[in-house]
Amino acid sequence: MDPATLVAFTIALALAAASPGPGVVAVVAKALGTGFRGALPMVLGLVLGDLTYLSFAAFGLAALAQTFGTVFLAVKWVGAGYLAWLAVRLWTAAPTGARLEAAGETGAMRTFLGGLALTLGNPKVMVFYLALLPSLVDLPALTTTGFAELAGVVVVVLLAVIGGYAAAAARARDLFRSPGTLRWLDRAAGTMMAGAAAAVVARS
Repeated sequence: MDPATLVAFTIALALAAASPGPGVVAVVAKALGTGFRGALPMVLGLVLGDLTYLSFAAFGLAALAQTFGTVFLAVKWVGAGYLAWLAVRLWTAAPTGARLEAAGETGAMRTFLGGLALTLGNPKVMVFYLALLPSLVDLPALTTTGFAELAGVVVVVLLAVIGGYAAAAARARDLFRSPGTLRWLDRAAGTMMAGAAAAVVARS
């Protein structure tokens, strides 16, 4: 692929990923509640969601994605419901170190699927890949190698940007280990989760 096109795509994706949306908020809240290890499956779910939309755009499935708008609407509500459930858990959790470690060990698949549903139901991601990507990349001329390059950029950029958010939030949590502070962080994270759920529902 033309290096200039790849650079333009990388910059556009990095800016889109770094903008505070429901995905970023959910990952930060998850990392505040369970640490980086507990948030990593959600990050991977977000990455897979982006790769799904990239595939839709690259293989000419945009019309199919739009046709199944009801399905994506349902996925959107599932993602919002999952975030709301996490918010309740964080608000009611006992702030102990044992609980934090256990939270990082269990529910990885559920957290992964929650991140995937969150991305698939996020109109911002859909618009980026199905509307903006064609203006950056000549999709009809895209080769298998070109698609692999774009997919590699998606993985690297999202892991770096969103993973960076998760690492920073986890580090902030590690600085405060007293039960009272952990309870406050849990509730702050729960509030952020609830806000992310509301943002997912509100976005058209």
